[in-house]
Amino acid sequence: MGGFLAQILNGLQYGLLLFLISSGLTLIFGVMGVINLAHGSLFMIGAYLAYVVAGLTGQFWLALPAAVVGGLVFGAVLERGLFRKFRQREHLDQVLLTFALILLFEEARAALIDNQFHAVPVPPALDFSVPVIGGFAYSAYRLAVLAICLAVAGGMVAFVERTRIGASIRAAAENSEMVDLLGLDARLIHTLVFASGTALAMLAGALAAPLQSVYPGMGDGFLILSFIVVVIGGLGSIAGAFWAALLVGMIDTLGKVYLPEMAGIAVCGMMALVLLWRPSGLFSRG
Repeated sequence: MGGFLAQILNGLQYGLLLFLISSGLTLIFGVMGVINLAHGSLFMIGAYLAYVVAGLTGQFWLALPAAVVGGLVFGAVLERGLFRKFRQREHLDQVLLTFALILLFEEARAALIDNQFHAVPVPPALDFSVPVIGGFAYSAYRLAVLAICLAVAGGMVAFVERTRIGASIRAAAENSEMVDLLGLDARLIHTLVFASGTALAMLAGALAAPLQSVYPGMGDGFLILSFIVVVIGGLGSIAGAFWAALLVGMIDTLGKVYLPEMAGIAVCGMMALVLLWRPSGLFSRG
């Protein structure tokens, strides 16, 4: 029973990390119409940033605001310098651009750091286990990741659903022409969305760094699952990304433990069923 409960909590934590990545991905795709294959590399950059900051300062917690601020700045630079010019181009051009960015990010990582696997220590204040039920105890850091991800998710929902800027983002996700008709600055919305998506991906990478090794290409698997989350949840839907990420995270985690041969088939099969039944996604309004 304790082992099963541990996997349930692991699935929730994994799903919430997927949400941080896929929520930015779905907004970028929904608002800008840009297929960003380099989104997984941004996750990797966040993890390496945590490794560097924790190593230089000895304070892991400084890596989280560094990932958010760095992601906002880096995302704004990418959007204004590159993606703005490719927004109206064919999807193939966008794919080639983002694939080139993947190669550039990997080469920069290799030149600035190395190609080795690295460990980021769990913060000492959370390096213990919390009794949950009976004789079962769970990592305090993993519980902290759960709490942080839930807080970020709540803040995102409140921002997108209850603010005027959020209403503009939702309008752009539903119909990009509506933004121009309402007299809003579409370019500013695009920069905000891309910068926020980059910051969320890098924050997810920083949070995940103590949970696994930091290594080259570590965001590739997260990118694939994030695209599956976007397909299942519905393009541009934050609520859809949240529930779909939890579902995918739970199925993938439990599947790898109890049915390792079927885990990938189950996730991809679920996506196929959604595409057949509701191609626009479970939570889309279409």
